Amino acid sequence: MNNFNYHMGIWTKDQTNKGWLTSILELGAWVGTIYSGFLAEIFSRKYAILMNTVVFIIGVVIQATAVTSAGHSSILAGRFITGMGVGSLSMIVPMYNAECAPPEVRGALVGLQQLAITTGIMFSFWIDYGTNYIGGTGDTQVEAAWLVPLCLQLAPALLLGGGILFSKLIIKSSSGWLLMNLPVPFSPRLLEHHGREAEARKTLASLRGLSQDHELIELEYAEIKAQSLFEKRTVAEHFPALADGSASSTIKLQFVAVASLFKSKPMLRRVGLATVTMFFQQWTGINAILYYAPQIFQGLGLGGNTISLLATGVVGIVMWLATFPAVMYVDKIGRKPILVSGAIGMGVCHLIVAGIMASFQHDWPAHVGAGWAAVVMVWIFVIFFGYSWGPCAWIIIAEIWPISQRPYGIALGASSNWMNNFIVGQVTPDMFTGITYGTFILFGILILMGGAFIWFFFPETKGLSLEEMDVLFGSVGVAAADAERMREINREVGLDNAVRHGSIAAGIEKGGLDEKADRMDSE
Repeated sequence: MNNFNYHMGIWTKDQTNKGWLTSILELGAWVGTIYSGFLAEIFSRKYAILMNTVVFIIGVVIQATAVTSAGHSSILAGRFITGMGVGSLSMIVPMYNAECAPPEVRGALVGLQQLAITTGIMFSFWIDYGTNYIGGTGDTQVEAAWLVPLCLQLAPALLLGGGILFSKLIIKSSSGWLLMNLPVPFSPRLLEHHGREAEARKTLASLRGLSQDHELIELEYAEIKAQSLFEKRTVAEHFPALADGSASSTIKLQFVAVASLFKSKPMLRRVGLATVTMFFQQWTGINAILYYAPQIFQGLGLGGNTISLLATGVVGIVMWLATFPAVMYVDKIGRKPILVSGAIGMGVCHLIVAGIMASFQHDWPAHVGAGWAAVVMVWIFVIFFGYSWGPCAWIIIAEIWPISQRPYGIALGASSNWMNNFIVGQVTPDMFTGITYGTFILFGILILMGGAFIWFFFPETKGLSLEEMDVLFGSVGVAAADAERMREINREVGLDNAVRHGSIAAGIEKGGLDEKADRMDSE
């Protein structure tokens, strides 16, 4: 926007400075992922979400002061602080969703986060398009053109924070005003892990809409309890000095949990899967498109800021629409085929755009049709991302960890996402200036490599409970003492009998009990 460019001065004219102005939010987000695991474990997932919402709000308020003489300094500082909140929330929210969701819909529920993100992106693009007209699109444009969309970030943050604090909604019905309870519960797995068993069972029953003594609740609670007991007893055996449950021991155990991510082959496999998946998600080039879409579309021959903003708005719509199939089918089709098909589609789109640019970039006015063809390929690329790597990458890093390592494992995966996000945002302006269409070739090759990585190294995780992930990632091959401890705990909590004798058959999909019994026989 012209008025924003005026306020920012050289920070929107120089490509390197523009990269910093854009990517400093991602740098803050990376910092946010570093501390998020500690907040989630010590203060709970619920309150960690609230704390980071406050951080986000503070960052937005600081950005709003850029309308004064502070200019780029306020934008840089505010975006960094806002990024801290965004990065931490990007790790804690999918973890919270994964821990509260039943296995059969866990992927869809975590995928709803991506749908919410794409909804926000879509609205933000069209809000920017509309506010671009405030005061005119030229030199008469006023500060409200960019200040309004900046301040509108406060609306969803206040809604989220208020929902956690108050958990009530007043609505008007035909019979008058009604007060509805919309509780945001603590994670039942976290409650169990911290010894709040009665509350964990009650919360689990409430989330499933069943009574506390229902057979399905008995089974799921037994699985949660067994996994929690296993991890506690393992800690007591290996770190007896930290097993007293005191505050200082809890803090020290956070560092132990981080270190444990790198001490066994099964955990290293998870670390590699989470960090490399997020590396490839960012090097699809999606955020290069989202951050610099107006500049990209102008580079493809679309003249004028207004037309490029309009084309950018279409990006938001198609990505939003493309997210729905992932939410509906990820738990039926599986993560692996969705990710591989998305990678192939995105790679082909990138290479086609590169070919069009290489052929016509020096004479777009004479090849308007080619320019629009490239724009359409960008839109198709966004569709492929929207149903595949957008939601599924976050689903993977949310569901593959055992409960004791989950906050730190997700934080590690999210930190990979945000650091690569920062790098992409930083280098993209210079890449488009220096290697032009080579930028799309690079993104195309990398995402095809990402598809190959998923095909050869990713084990399908659809339909598995969080506790069953250990079997998939190698718990069968751990020390015999650990395997025996798990069997003893299963017997102790009654999980063996529940599965083997079919006492909770009601409501479980056909074959579910047999699959669980087979897994237990293989341990």
